[in-house]
Amino acid sequence: MINRIITLSAVALLSSHSALAQVENGDFEKWNGNTPDNWSVIDSGIAVSPSSTQVKTGGLAAEITVNTGSQSNTDFLQTVSVEQGKSYDFAVSLYHTEGKVKARLYVDGYQNYSDNLQTNQWQEIRYSYTATASKDIQVGLRFYDVSGFDGSEVVYVDNFQPTDTGSTPPTGSCTDTTTTLTLVTDQYASETSWVLNNSSGSALYSGSGYDNSTTNTKDMCLTDGDYTFIISDSYGDGICCNVGNGSFTLEADGKVLASGGEFQSSQSFNFTIGDSGTTPPTEPPVVGDYYKSAEGKSGFALKTALYNIITNHNSQGYSAIWDLAKVADLDNYYEKDGSILDMYSEKPSSGDSTSFTKVTNQCGQYSKEGDCYNREHSFPKSWFGGKIEPMNSDGHHIFATDGYVNAKRSNWPFGEVGTASYTSSNGSKLGSAASGLGYSGTVFEPLDEFKGDFARAYFYMATRYENAVAAWEGNSTSSDAVLNGTNTTVFEPWMLNMLKRWHSNDPVSQKEIDRNQAVFDFQGNRNPFVDHPEFVSAIWGN
Repeated sequence: MINRIITLSAVALLSSHSALAQVENGDFEKWNGNTPDNWSVIDSGIAVSPSSTQVKTGGLAAEITVNTGSQSNTDFLQTVSVEQGKSYDFAVSLYHTEGKVKARLYVDGYQNYSDNLQTNQWQEIRYSYTATASKDIQVGLRFYDVSGFDGSEVVYVDNFQPTDTGSTPPTGSCTDTTTTLTLVTDQYASETSWVLNNSSGSALYSGSGYDNSTTNTKDMCLTDGDYTFIISDSYGDGICCNVGNGSFTLEADGKVLASGGEFQSSQSFNFTIGDSGTTPPTEPPVVGDYYKSAEGKSGFALKTALYNIITNHNSQGYSAIWDLAKVADLDNYYEKDGSILDMYSEKPSSGDSTSFTKVTNQCGQYSKEGDCYNREHSFPKSWFGGKIEPMNSDGHHIFATDGYVNAKRSNWPFGEVGTASYTSSNGSKLGSAASGLGYSGTVFEPLDEFKGDFARAYFYMATRYENAVAAWEGNSTSSDAVLNGTNTTVFEPWMLNMLKRWHSNDPVSQKEIDRNQAVFDFQGNRNPFVDHPEFVSAIWGN
């Protein structure tokens, strides 16, 4: 794992799709002062300047100095668009000078690392990417400092090039089935989004960022097959009829495949294009005997059905969590040494700075990180009113964590940190929320590696305690910031959007699968969002 994180990554891109995904000024030959054209740098975690000292191609390269002056994310931004079905070979050349930082290529997710020990010579990181939809993707680099980092190191970057290896399809015509979406927005169009998925769940088309009270059309060229159309409203009140008369209609060959406007967070429609004709909209099926009674449901009806399945678990009491931790929270995945796996100090890509032996290192007193581990309510107990059962001993949201770091986290909300006031040995951070999060208070940010774990624990809590969660909003300042006082959407928009993003970016791991089974053996119920990650979008939308 990482000690300090400096991030170079891309943000959501707004340019139109092009036939060739071309990184602009990828050779870093054009500059305006210390800013390369078509790139932008924010924050003080890195310093960028043109350099002719070490150059891979052309006359200049980007000299990037990685500093410890800021532990918040630092973006080095570029715009790239890709087309459905086409393949792109992304590559970037790097020159390490000291070997105490390493770089990771980001292409629509985290990909390959550089070899930080290969110093004073150029090396290349490559990744072949095939687009499942015509869309804008995130592209960039992330730097991680490693053992021996002295606070500042230069890395040279040059020749950031994708190569289009696919053929360009004809434009302006559709030889398959043209499917048209007509979307009329309400007075809060920024809350509305939609996605069209193929049978494997990959997004082919999507839309968001509309203007208020406008009519929008989108033509989509679909081959024969099965599809799912999902429309979502981030506030949870649909697009009709409280603040405008929004509506949507999806049509093909003169037949209506989906239509409506009155829903809550999301609504899904399945349909088929092909020889069998278009089928009436149906809700997505749910697989598995344990969840049989929830089959055929979506939206908040699915959430209630899941609540009825997982409620009334066999509470074992808070003291029994020690017994759960020595089975469910062991490191059989990274060091694989059977030590306690603490998501606040675990370093997935390198040796841990701390190590806890199960039982032996239970807290106990602590004065610094590494002294002992305790039982962390990832959903703080003050939010549900204190030591109240069964929440206080529900193993699906209680994890073994470093006692000192747990105390630093306190009952602050999870979030994404802009400026850190405390950073743990693995890079987990406490500090003020990043701009753009939608919340301006103090938050605690775990590693990317574990964000999905915590998000799915929160979706579990929202579902398992559907009968009680609406009353928890006023229990503390933090719970008021996170919860919205309902038993449906449960979370404030900023939190819900972030949790869905964490859930999507950090898929279910084997560690989670094994832990879900261990907690089931311990208390007799499961986390549905580990077993079926698709339930999140089926209930709350994408």
